[in-house]
Amino acid sequence: MPSSVVALNIAVLTISDTRTLDEDKSGDYLVRALSESGHTLADRTLVKDDIYDQRAIVSAWIARKDIHAILITGGTGFTHRDSTPEAISVLFDKTVDGFGELFRHISYQEIGTSTIQSRAIAGFANNTAIFCLPGSTGACKTAWDGIIRSQLDANYRPCNFVKHLTGDM
Repeated sequence: MPSSVVALNIAVLTISDTRTLDEDKSGDYLVRALSESGHTLADRTLVKDDIYDQRAIVSAWIARKDIHAILITGGTGFTHRDSTPEAISVLFDKTVDGFGELFRHISYQEIGTSTIQSRAIAGFANNTAIFCLPGSTGACKTAWDGIIRSQLDANYRPCNFVKHLTGDM
């Protein structure tokens, strides 16, 4: 029998040199998706694609005991300004190696070999799950629907991340 919904507090960070929060369709999608899944938006911001600005925001969120997960959209491509994997991966205590692999596998069904240009990654830091996603709304939908939603659902079996985020081991 399924247990009750465990509402997590999730922060959303958009990395962009060209968008504002008012134009952030990918961030808007993630906020809507997490809310529809019964979670709470803990914080949201947008920052330019700068390694140290990204680290400062994510480090502050990791230190907060009330944030269980962080969804980052943007900065995972190959342009000279894309730096999210380099900025965030050094903060991980543990990597979720299968996340990027599974994301690219699912994405391949949608966009073909262009998926190799995504450097989506995930990891844990201070019992906080961190997911770094491409900046397109389609990629955010792929990641949320195909992977993240179920892993942030305490009822998903055979396993999910919730017990690692809430301390209910």
